Amino acid sequence: MGLLDTMLLIRAFEENAEEMYALGKVHGTMHLSIGQEACAVGTASALRPGHDYLLNVHRGHGHFLAWGGDVNRMMAEFMGKETGYCRGRGGSMHIADVEANNLGANGIVAGNMPIAVGVGLSIKARKTDQIVLCLFGDGAANEGAFHESLNMASIWKLPILYLCENNAYAMSMPVRKAINIAQISQRACAYGMPGKTVDGNDLLAVHQAVKEAAEHIRTGNGPYLLELITYRWKGHSKSDKQAYRSREEVKEWMTKDPIRRFAAHIGLQEAALEERRKQAREKIQAAVAFAEASPEPLLETIEEGVYA
Repeated sequence: MGLLDTMLLIRAFEENAEEMYALGKVHGTMHLSIGQEACAVGTASALRPGHDYLLNVHRGHGHFLAWGGDVNRMMAEFMGKETGYCRGRGGSMHIADVEANNLGANGIVAGNMPIAVGVGLSIKARKTDQIVLCLFGDGAANEGAFHESLNMASIWKLPILYLCENNAYAMSMPVRKAINIAQISQRACAYGMPGKTVDGNDLLAVHQAVKEAAEHIRTGNGPYLLELITYRWKGHSKSDKQAYRSREEVKEWMTKDPIRRFAAHIGLQEAALEERRKQAREKIQAAVAFAEASPEPLLETIEEGVYA
């Protein structure tokens, strides 16, 4: 699937997810990344999904699909069905595909960062050319696990790409009020690793930056901190009333839509873009039909696959 089509599939998945949640077909909560599609697609296209490792975050639908996830099994997991990747036990925030080296999303802010150190240490011990993609948001950059993980990764020169999706808010806290530096990537220098900030809504800029970071890491130079500046169009989660930001601010960022931006770059006309958008929505509807026809997990198997 091409880069644009993958972004469109992610957008269609999340728009449908929002609708199903409103209809009561999805339980718990979920975190949408509508507006951030270039981050996921640009990153995965510059790495080696299935060879490298992915440690995802709670806002991770896009990255899961960009990593090559099957939309039918993902939708089934999202709806809590037995045919899902985690047999309906992981849901939106904890979906994983270990066979594809997708080690799962994490509902704990910065919870995947210490895990990345362990995976990176394993790679170094096995002497492979793999990379750990460790995703996190701007809010996680103020957690102790962030600093501890980067410090250890730097000391041991571990093959970890720390990728921060800075979408302007940690829940309701503006980045400008929580961090007293211009760019989160500046923190890299404290740990003796490279750091860079790029436009996260520019797919090609993301791809190039990740490619450069991957080359640095694969040649044994240790970790790299990359910050992508982006924006989530929706609330932090489905319970977010978004009282902390104006509608004008959201509308301004919507004019920077990464999908339309990339479509314009490749010279795709509006009619052609709409046709491909329609095709993405049809794939999602087929995935919904697959999930709805799938069985619910049996009560007697509820303890299977539980590790703790």
